Amino acid sequence: MHKNRAAWLPLIFLVSACFAQVVNPVELKDPDLRVLQQKYLDDLKTVGDDILGTHFEYPFYLSRALDIDEPLQQRADQRSLRFDRYGGKVVLAISGNYYAAYSTEKIHEDQRARTTFLEVVMPILKDAVPRFQANRDIKGYAVEVSHHITGKVMGVTIEKPENLMVFLPQNAALKLLAAKDDTARQAALLEGQAFLNAAPVSIWLNGGPPKKMAGSAPPPDTTDDQEPTTSSATAEIVPPDNPSAVPSSPPLQFPKAVKPKDAPPPPPPPRDTSPEALASLQTSSQDTISSLTKDLDSQAHFVSYAAPKFVAFRQGIYLELSMNTPLPASANGSRYKLAAEAFDEHIAHLVRPTLGYFKGEQKFDGIGFSTTVHLEGKAQAAATNSEAIEFFFPLAALHCYESYDCTGQQLIDAGTVLINGERVGLDLQNAEASPH
Repeated sequence: MHKNRAAWLPLIFLVSACFAQVVNPVELKDPDLRVLQQKYLDDLKTVGDDILGTHFEYPFYLSRALDIDEPLQQRADQRSLRFDRYGGKVVLAISGNYYAAYSTEKIHEDQRARTTFLEVVMPILKDAVPRFQANRDIKGYAVEVSHHITGKVMGVTIEKPENLMVFLPQNAALKLLAAKDDTARQAALLEGQAFLNAAPVSIWLNGGPPKKMAGSAPPPDTTDDQEPTTSSATAEIVPPDNPSAVPSSPPLQFPKAVKPKDAPPPPPPPRDTSPEALASLQTSSQDTISSLTKDLDSQAHFVSYAAPKFVAFRQGIYLELSMNTPLPASANGSRYKLAAEAFDEHIAHLVRPTLGYFKGEQKFDGIGFSTTVHLEGKAQAAATNSEAIEFFFPLAALHCYESYDCTGQQLIDAGTVLINGERVGLDLQNAEASPH
């Protein structure tokens, strides 16, 4: 037994030396995660090297231990990359310390989250996602970064750490990196989650805070269980004046951002999409569905042979509404143009009326608008002038569109579009501008 242990020690030290940013597989308690860590060790090392080679506005160090002063961080264990579980799914977890400070008197928490996301989280995702984008074992990415905040309490400037955690499912991360503008990037972020000191926070890429916060100045932010440090920082974003006085925290237990007094509940378990669960939801919701189809039929053009029903789609439950979309003959063009016209002229006008029947928290994840597009005035066989188009939208994106906080393109980007059973990307403006 001692011989075996002695034989493993050189290997452990060798792995640690060669993969300075990657957690050693033997340190992971979950046997399945340990296997993955060993299997993709080379890929993890490449990501770690890429992150180290990335230029950040202020010093950034990979670390499982957050909120430690920079001199100690320079000597501390900087192995951070590892596989973990979030919501029961395997994710690539990356954490570290970012030595910049934000003035709470000038920068609201949403803006602080946005700045650290753009300056640190986004570059990390650009390094990590391409390496694992085709990996079926990895379901998402969870990045946690500790920065600093400064504010005055009783006339004294204090400084303390603040932790941002961002989670993105694999598909949302791909959308984020492939997006060509902030509209599409914002839609991708809607599919993920962000927490500031374990409290949900919104990241607004356009730099504007939520409407409810507009015009209000946030009070200085401090807690009783942390020792403040004095600072003379006056800039909106400044390097910490005295990082050595910031209290250290125990090793990170991902995905918990910190250990606050009132930690949020753990994420819900994966949705039960079994036939029994779908049937039960259908029964309990039937009265609402019947009212919906009766009241909206004149504008939705529901098909009589396919009643609304709950279906399993992409690991969630969606209410599928089947309908017909008549378009004028002048809308003739490519299938992408027909899909764009169907959305703008028909589906978009159904979103708000449909959501009116589903207030509050729901036991399903989204709504699927499945329509067959027909060109009016065509004498040819139906098969030659119709397209089957399906729009599956998550509830979060639908509510964002409902409240006029998201555009139609953002809603499209946050959802899934199928044309004749094949998934497509749909750019509304370009599709409608071109006949081909």
